[in-house]
Amino acid sequence: MLRRGRERGAAVVDFVLVLVVVVPLFLGVLQVALVLHVRNTLTSAASEGARYAATADRPLEEGAARTRQQIEGALASRFAQDVTVTPSQVGGAPGVEVRVVAVVPPLGLWGPGVRLVATGHAIEEAP
Repeated sequence: MLRRGRERGAAVVDFVLVLVVVVPLFLGVLQVALVLHVRNTLTSAASEGARYAATADRPLEEGAARTRQQIEGALASRFAQDVTVTPSQVGGAPGVEVRVVAVVPPLGLWGPGVRLVATGHAIEEAP
């Protein structure tokens, strides 16, 4: 009986010690998952916008608008603020490049945001 009295409250201490390790680990895994999801979505939207802008008789700005539309539909409008479309060379052929720059906010109470740059390329269609 004497031994039990000294261990009273030990479960609470053990719980707190485990929580100190598990919570940051869990938030780190969630942050990586969020960054990967946003990166893949931005890359997909940039590729879609580049294909759209590369079709015959379409101005480049329509590709930017399509990219913004895709991003806003999948994520949020704050990720679609910095979208640029420029003519480029894709494998030696004339093409279009869409570039999206966004910052993924940190999970938890501290830490910097993660800056992502996603690009999409497409070869221009001949009219």
